[in-house]
Amino acid sequence: MSDFTHLLRPNNFDDLVGQEHLTSSDSPLRVLCEKNVLGHSFFFGPAGCGKTSIARIIAKKMNMPFYEFNATSLKIEQLRKIFDQYKNALQKPLIFIDEVHRLAKNQQEVLLPVMENNSVLIIGASTENPFFSLTSAIRSRSMLFELYNISNEALANLLDKALLNSNLICAVRNEEVPLGCQEDAKEYLVASSGGDARAMLKLLEFASNLDTDITLKNLKALRPNALSAGSSEAGVHYDLTSAMIKSIRGSDMDAGIYYLARLIDGGESADFIARRLVILASEDIGNANPQALTLTTSCMTSVSKIGYPEARIILAQAVIYLCASPKSNSSYKAINKALDSVKSGTHLDIPKNITQKNENYLYPHDYGGYVQQDYLSKPLKFVKLKNIGYEKKMKDWINNLTRFS
Repeated sequence: MSDFTHLLRPNNFDDLVGQEHLTSSDSPLRVLCEKNVLGHSFFFGPAGCGKTSIARIIAKKMNMPFYEFNATSLKIEQLRKIFDQYKNALQKPLIFIDEVHRLAKNQQEVLLPVMENNSVLIIGASTENPFFSLTSAIRSRSMLFELYNISNEALANLLDKALLNSNLICAVRNEEVPLGCQEDAKEYLVASSGGDARAMLKLLEFASNLDTDITLKNLKALRPNALSAGSSEAGVHYDLTSAMIKSIRGSDMDAGIYYLARLIDGGESADFIARRLVILASEDIGNANPQALTLTTSCMTSVSKIGYPEARIILAQAVIYLCASPKSNSSYKAINKALDSVKSGTHLDIPKNITQKNENYLYPHDYGGYVQQDYLSKPLKFVKLKNIGYEKKMKDWINNLTRFS
């Protein structure tokens, strides 16, 4: 049985679908490649979006021997053997490492010398942003390119190409009848693949082994449910998380719950989601409803003990509560403003009266809870409380306290 994904693998930049920001004639990646000056590079993006295909195209365009590895099974001896083989060669190889975020530190250290002297070209790929797992030495010697889920329009074009080439595919498989595909089957192939070209072609291949006439019935028998784009994959992971956070910030309960469901269905850990909700409770709600931080912290503890599937209920409760809470980013803005001030050189002397064991310090409890005294050697203003929720009560209390002192 021939593999559709290999038969239809693109041979040049123009054949690759869905990543025009990297493959168009004026894109930096393509220009550097065509000038034969592309440096060590790392690609990250969802599964089936073309990372390996781009690496193969680069090797072909730059006329370089291509060696493909997976970081989970890569042995240092394998790398050293290649390094020695090309030590004094005029031609240098391209070493492609998939799942590059899983490279151990000692494996990364072996790569450094050849990356430094450019005796080989290192290209890595991952569904996660590898720069968070690579050493600073590796990062400083390389470039990072992001790939995205392939759009349904691009997938449809790829499917049409696959069906047009079905004669070639059938010839390779020693079959005489070319593939046919009903319209509703085409729509399902695209819509159910979650932006993953490989998943779409695999489903087409499996269905073609059942019958050369591709039907919706057979497709659904092979894939009853549409593939989730996932959430562990870098782009989707951050997009779904961002969408959930922004929906909660915008007090849209239905949108918040929807994106929560997408994250859960995509395999996102309950712990990660809960941590994001704790941050949001402080950043976007803050003292407008101080109970939000308490509830989300309790949510984080609960889901860590309980796990899925029941954790989904706890997370849903927290999301709805946060959506329905008054919003204030006063604390977030205040600490950012204060940090900017400190970093820009605002280093004030501490007033003598509030240094350790200073007898001039006025103990507020001796004065009914508040007494006017200097806490800064120069006036600074970072906190601006809003007239929202409990924060309005805090603002009124502070104003009344200082007004009648």
